[in-house]
Amino acid sequence: MSSDLRERKRLALRESLSDLATALFLERGFDHVTVDDIAAAADVGRKTVFNHFPRKEDLFFDRDGEIRTVLRDVLQEGERPPAPIEAYRLLAHRLVAERSPYVAFSAQSRRFVETVEASPTLTARARELASEIAHSLALALAEWAQVDEADPDAHLAAHLLVTTWTVARMHGHRVYLATNSAKKAHAAFLRMVDQGSAGVQAAVAGTLYT
Repeated sequence: MSSDLRERKRLALRESLSDLATALFLERGFDHVTVDDIAAAADVGRKTVFNHFPRKEDLFFDRDGEIRTVLRDVLQEGERPPAPIEAYRLLAHRLVAERSPYVAFSAQSRRFVETVEASPTLTARARELASEIAHSLALALAEWAQVDEADPDAHLAAHLLVTTWTVARMHGHRVYLATNSAKKAHAAFLRMVDQGSAGVQAAVAGTLYT
């Protein structure tokens, strides 16, 4: 078997495990589903699950790696991309236009949020992931600017950007819950991103990131 085929099979199994686990989490609640339940549903051993996902929470937040890649790739797009803060504001608008699952507002995404809110374990992990993503983004910004990875402006910008998107997404979900309108939720999300981005621009004005 070629290495490419093995990798495709590995990724397919990983996606299958995550999809099965997420369906169970949404149906029963995260804390009422065990790894053994997931393994049984997938007809694999418990060890196989942990080979793909070190902890149960990772089965639910399986797109974490994709999100980090998207954020990093923004800094490498085009010959003359806009400065990072503006680039990330434009990214939000592009993701909405492309109907990206990262910024989806629907009955399914609302159930996802409710599942997180109902589980202290998932809530804690969501906070950890936000912090980890902010740190990764800060390193990517520093690398883009060719400055030391501890650059305080990079870390300030990264944490403010992640906070902006987090607040904007939660606002979008609240609007969707109140109106049942994805269009209105997306508009609310983008308004908040635009507003927050202006704040980030002001916070790091005069730096390489604006």
